[in-house]
Amino acid sequence: MNNGACRYFYRRGTTVKKLIYAVFAIVIYALLSVRPALADASTDLTAQGAKIFSANCAACHQGGNNVVSANKNLKAAALKQYGMDSTDAIITQVTNGKGAMPAFKGRLKDEEIKAVAAYVLDQSAKDWKK
Repeated sequence: MNNGACRYFYRRGTTVKKLIYAVFAIVIYALLSVRPALADASTDLTAQGAKIFSANCAACHQGGNNVVSANKNLKAAALKQYGMDSTDAIITQVTNGKGAMPAFKGRLKDEEIKAVAAYVLDQSAKDWKK
């Protein structure tokens, strides 16, 4: 190989390396940028759930308690005991009601019920302490 050909491939290899580094940097930046946005979405959902809970649920469930049936409260242990420690279970309960709890289907939108479920699980994990 002559000297000119070596310089060509060396320069071309350097350009390819720079391109690879640039693509890698863009991918890393994109991944780091998305993560806070996902956390913000979860925080927003919980904050929205807090407002909806306060307006629709707090009369019976203030502080995670239950004024109708004290043992069926919204604390982590009770949620687990009664199989209500998942988003889907809480969504079903809020949507359809059960026993003394009224159904909120038709009163709250599906997104609002999901937000309430997120809030209840978040608060139960914190033992309803802010």
